Amino acid sequence: MPNTQDPRRPNRDFLRTLRASRPVRALRRSPLGDALANSAGWKKLAPWHAAPVEEVEPLEEGNPLETYFRSNQGRQIHKWVHYFDIYHRHFQPYRGKPITVVEFGVSHGGSLEMWRHYFGSQARIVGVDINPKCAALTGPQVEVVIGDQGDRQFLRDLAARVGPVDVLIEDGGHTMEQQIATFEEFWPYIVDGGVYLVEDLHTDYWAKYGGGLRREGTFIEYAKKLIDQQHAWYARDDESFVVDEYTRTIRGMHAYDSIMVFDKGQVQRPHTERTGKPSPI
Repeated sequence: MPNTQDPRRPNRDFLRTLRASRPVRALRRSPLGDALANSAGWKKLAPWHAAPVEEVEPLEEGNPLETYFRSNQGRQIHKWVHYFDIYHRHFQPYRGKPITVVEFGVSHGGSLEMWRHYFGSQARIVGVDINPKCAALTGPQVEVVIGDQGDRQFLRDLAARVGPVDVLIEDGGHTMEQQIATFEEFWPYIVDGGVYLVEDLHTDYWAKYGGGLRREGTFIEYAKKLIDQQHAWYARDDESFVVDEYTRTIRGMHAYDSIMVFDKGQVQRPHTERTGKPSPI
């Protein structure tokens, strides 16, 4: 049978091998690879690289977010380095899916680009900041909304505008009022199976932001009460310890250095069961 393959077209086995090679995998996770994928030259090859070739996506080595950060030549990103492992641990299941990601705190816009690269081409990224200059930091898949995070009416209007949220990263103004107001106004909009992450909680111990060790009104103390509320099912006193919407929707809380992560989902009243035979004790 004659060979009908276009001689100008790369061999499919070669493409598979090339995609799976370590240098190409590292390049695809980097800002340079992201820019290359959107370049005019690469788009000319679209009929070839979009051909029905079996896609082999090998396991990534290391943390793709830290890899991006270390090779970043784009807009500035400012992060505590230990955050990257926490991000990847909780955000990895959402990669490559049609999701909505909201980040409070735009700054120079570098993290918005990082999230777009990390979550993939189907993700919608919404940045929120009080600085009007941040409105210029939009881009492919990225929109920026300007407003005051401490204004609950703004938060309500924003939540209604954005709609259901899969991933929320709260890295905004860091005051106690902002942290609590944002959680209370946006938690109802987090989808079941979604995640809410609030970072830089060390500010809860700094007077500049209204914080202090065991000071009432900080997000840390607020979160301690949410831990209590998770356990409202077991209350003996129905008047002081009542099951509420947080009890029914906080599936998990994860505490890290300066970060708390909340898992959203429907929680049913816990119950016990027995299996097996009792021992003669």
